[in-house]
Amino acid sequence: MVSASWRALDAELARWRDAGREAQLWWRDDDAARADPALERLLQLSHESATPLALAAVPMAAEAAIFASLPRTVAVLQHGADHRNRAAEGEKKSEFPESEDAGSAARRLEAGRARLASLAGARLLPVLAPPWNRFPEARKAALAASGFRGISQYGPRAAAMPAPGLRQINTHIDLIAWRGDRGFVGEAQALEAAVRQLAARREGSGDRDEPLGWLTHHALHDDAAWEFLALLFERTRVRPGACWSSAEALFHT
Repeated sequence: MVSASWRALDAELARWRDAGREAQLWWRDDDAARADPALERLLQLSHESATPLALAAVPMAAEAAIFASLPRTVAVLQHGADHRNRAAEGEKKSEFPESEDAGSAARRLEAGRARLASLAGARLLPVLAPPWNRFPEARKAALAASGFRGISQYGPRAAAMPAPGLRQINTHIDLIAWRGDRGFVGEAQALEAAVRQLAARREGSGDRDEPLGWLTHHALHDDAAWEFLALLFERTRVRPGACWSSAEALFHT
C-alpha cells in the first residue's frame, strides 16, 4: 500500500505538471574510494533505473578499479583531495577551513584533481564537492581561476554563480541520519522534506532555478535506504512533473 508520504510527493509533482513545469531533480553520492559491494550496487541502480548519478570520489584514496566500468549514467566529481579534517578546535569539520593557508589548500586540490583525472579520464567533471560540504566563500573565486567550473555543497545556495565562471548547485535531501544512528532517515522524513522544498520552489519562496539535490552515501546504506532510492526513481520516472538531470547538463560541462 502506498504511504501518505508518497501520495504527497505525487500530488506536488502533479501541481508542477498542471503549472506546465517540471521539477528538476539530481543525485549526488559521496565518499567513493574503493570497489566494494555497496559501490557496485550504487552503480547498478543508476544503470538499471537510467538515473544520472554524480559520483563524488576522494582523489587520494580512490582505487583505479572503481572507474573501470562506470555506467554511461555516471559522472565523477572531485570530493576534496584527501578528505582529512583540518578544522581547528571548536570549528566544524572541514578539509578546507579558513584557518588553513590558501596556497596549501590550492596545491592539494590541484594534486587531487590531477590524480583523479588520471583515473577517471573524461568522466571527471571540473566540479568540487567539498568533504563535509564546507568551503570558504572567499576562496570560491580562486576555484574558478584554477579551472573549476562548479561547486556542490548542501542546503539552499546563496547564489547560482558565487564567483565568475563558477556555478553552484547544491544537494538538499540527505538520506543519512548523521545526528542519530547514521542509518536511513526514513521514508517520511525524506519525502516530507522534498515536498516542502519543491513547494517552495513552485510558489517562489525558494530558489526556482536550483534543482532539488538528493545526497546519498552508499557505504552507509541499509536495505531500507536502497529500497527507498529504487522506489523514488521508479515513481518519479513514470510521473509527469519531474525529470532527473545529469551533472554534465546542470554544470554546463
